[in-house]
Amino acid sequence: MGLGSASRDAELELAVDVLRRTEIFQVLDDDALTRLAVASRLRTYGKGQFIFYQGDSGDTLLVVCAGLVKVVFTAETGEGTVLVTLGACEVVGQIAVLDGAERSASVVAVEPTTGLLLTRATVLDVMVQHPAVLDAMLRSLGRLVRRLTEQAGDFAFLDLGGRLAKVLLRLAGDEPDAVDGAVLDTGLSQSDLAAMVGASRPAVNRALRSFVTRGLITVSGQVIVLRDVGALRKRASP
Repeated sequence: MGLGSASRDAELELAVDVLRRTEIFQVLDDDALTRLAVASRLRTYGKGQFIFYQGDSGDTLLVVCAGLVKVVFTAETGEGTVLVTLGACEVVGQIAVLDGAERSASVVAVEPTTGLLLTRATVLDVMVQHPAVLDAMLRSLGRLVRRLTEQAGDFAFLDLGGRLAKVLLRLAGDEPDAVDGAVLDTGLSQSDLAAMVGASRPAVNRALRSFVTRGLITVSGQVIVLRDVGALRKRASP
């Protein structure tokens, strides 16, 4: 399904609205947003479908319209690590688009997802024409590097329970905003959580059960409710 279909007007309106709410493209005026939307392609993906594969050519940027995706790095041994999950109005693939190299990780739909695809040439042209977009892109990359640096530190200085507590808080919408009773219905399995904290699924299951026993969380299938955010924050500290 693309922007040239019979539903072009509705798709164009959706694309403009999503682009306007992204951190990178929100600085554009309506005319520039419309031109960018016209240049985009709207795509839908089923749960578990690969959007990008690690090693693919980095020739497109994905803007998530609706749904949830996970970014997965796979080692030569076949073991995978979930680097981050991203939802509506978030952008995936900045690094590959900027340097033109192969994708450093795969992107997989965690649930049915709709996204806009922008070619590398289109993104680079927008950054040349609108320096504010380049600034926003660089800030986005800076936060990405900081997040990955923090994750590397977590693996070095936090045990499994600490890393898991930190991931749960992050999934709740960043630690400062997390409150008791926050419901995590992200569609992530315990295997996904294990990949995010660098542990086995049985180990994560044991850690979750420990949190439940201590009253920190409740678990029902893939739905996790944070019951004691203060205690989780302490657990997530080195």
